[in-house]
Amino acid sequence: MKLRSSRLSLLLVGMALALSACASDAPQDFTKPEGPIAKQVDRLFDPVFAVAVVVFVLVEGLVLYVAMRFRERPGHDDAPTQTHGNTRLEITWTIIPALLLAVIGVFTVVTILDINKVDATGEALEVDVYGHQWWWEYRYPGEGVITANELHIPTGRRVELKLQSKDVIHSFWPPKLAGKVDVVPGHVNHMAIEATEPGTYYGQCAEFCGLSHSRMRLRVVAHSPAEFATWLAGQKQQPAKPSTSDEGAALFQSKGCAGCHTVAGFTAGEIGPNLTHLYSRKTFAGAIFDLNEQNLRTWLRDPQGRKPGSLMKLPVKLNEEEITKLIAYLETLK
Repeated sequence: MKLRSSRLSLLLVGMALALSACASDAPQDFTKPEGPIAKQVDRLFDPVFAVAVVVFVLVEGLVLYVAMRFRERPGHDDAPTQTHGNTRLEITWTIIPALLLAVIGVFTVVTILDINKVDATGEALEVDVYGHQWWWEYRYPGEGVITANELHIPTGRRVELKLQSKDVIHSFWPPKLAGKVDVVPGHVNHMAIEATEPGTYYGQCAEFCGLSHSRMRLRVVAHSPAEFATWLAGQKQQPAKPSTSDEGAALFQSKGCAGCHTVAGFTAGEIGPNLTHLYSRKTFAGAIFDLNEQNLRTWLRDPQGRKPGSLMKLPVKLNEEEITKLIAYLETLK
């Protein structure tokens, strides 16, 4: 009876673990690649995972068999026959794993070299990526475009990212488009991504980087080539300079916002995200909040409460009227 209860408990635990892994909506499911580079990684992962499963089943099966077959039984108090070593067996289980690892290693190195080769045609889009605590900055060299948290790319075109950090080690990971690459202070790492279909691809920092690590997300927004050209042209436009009667703009400068945030032609702060075209984005604060009036209001009331440890620290608490005027100004940054 006791053995049956134990087996039932193990079965229930196994079912709970299996069901907990099921999700109808998994936007960061790396097993469903959406681009050619991610598919190359997946083609490597699938056979390696299959081999790992076979090895696991064989080894664990033998362990369980031996544990059950030679377990201590009532009335059998004598020690089992003692044996020492089996040269042929030991050579066999050393050579087979070594050969498996060698084959996997060769295919892994070939795949890594292939997905990381530098585009020689000059047709790839280059983007400089900077990791901050806790948000992502994107710069498009030669275009004069700077944005945050949402990386915009054209479909059907290779995109080469130069990854750098402004503070600590981060890890850039858009799972449906590529693997993970560390973002290291004082060093430039590289990653290539490509999307075949328009859409939004979710990702996050995959290296613990401080108190709000879990709130450092990212989105890759893939457009058709024509739509990307339109987006790029819009990002190059400077917003209208606010009039002297714009109270929200005046508060933006007097309340310390201008010291950290850039708005082209108006302020030049470099600590926080560039806000020149804030309302062309869907999210803010490390892509954790949808960009709307309610979320902005909550954020401006208490940024530290919403994202502990962030550098967004208001020198003076804003009242509701000031927040309303600030939001009204931010809504003009499109």
